[in-house]
Amino acid sequence: MDLVSLIGTFLGIGAVVGGAMLEHLPLSAITAPTAFIIVMGGTLGAILLSFPMSDLKRAFTEGLKLVYRNLDTDYRPLIEEITKVATVARKEGVLAIEGLRNSIVDEKFKKALKYVIDGFEPKTVVEILEADAYFEFEEMEVAGKLIEGMGGYSPTVGIVGAVLGLIHVMRNLSNPDEIGPGIAIAFVATVYGVGFANLLFMPMGSKVKRKAAIMQQRSELIKVGIQGIQEGLNPHFLKEKLEVFLDHKYRTHGEGH
Repeated sequence: MDLVSLIGTFLGIGAVVGGAMLEHLPLSAITAPTAFIIVMGGTLGAILLSFPMSDLKRAFTEGLKLVYRNLDTDYRPLIEEITKVATVARKEGVLAIEGLRNSIVDEKFKKALKYVIDGFEPKTVVEILEADAYFEFEEMEVAGKLIEGMGGYSPTVGIVGAVLGLIHVMRNLSNPDEIGPGIAIAFVATVYGVGFANLLFMPMGSKVKRKAAIMQQRSELIKVGIQGIQEGLNPHFLKEKLEVFLDHKYRTHGEGH
């Protein structure tokens, strides 16, 4: 679980609701089912026109799950696995690593090793890994853009809801007692539109896109590791080459080495 995303969600919503309560504004004043239907219905309608259903399903299943899923950026265990396999391959040959494959923890690395064991040409293996990484990144990038797109549409739909509410108020000017409450309810749609956009949709879209980039980085590390294994690189040299993908705090070699 990504605690940062979870804290951010509750902190953003809690700050708005808490601020309203501190101003002695009852929650009933900012809850209007009609405004919610207008904003969410209009936003979803716009998104359905903008993206195919496959993208919509991916965004609401894999994309939203990715927001709250923790991605480990400490690649040291993966680098150790790659280095171990490279050591065996250099000493005993590529076919000798077949016995190590079942003990590999990282599924992507295990799958990539199969291509090596099966005797695929290095160029072919690279092409497969690059294509796989590209399409995985593209799918999650589109999911992030879709969620961000909802954040672009919802404020505008909220304004539409507010204008509709004001039209209703203007049609009832003969009843002065209803004007104030009517205007207040009309602006709830704007609150929903701006609130959903800036507290949920746009931040979530940005998080999905950022995590898609992190996943791509891990795929690139595996690709470089597989290349090193097939080229028979010195395991120590390969390890240092792979440590470029680590945050500086995790690296074992310094400036002077």
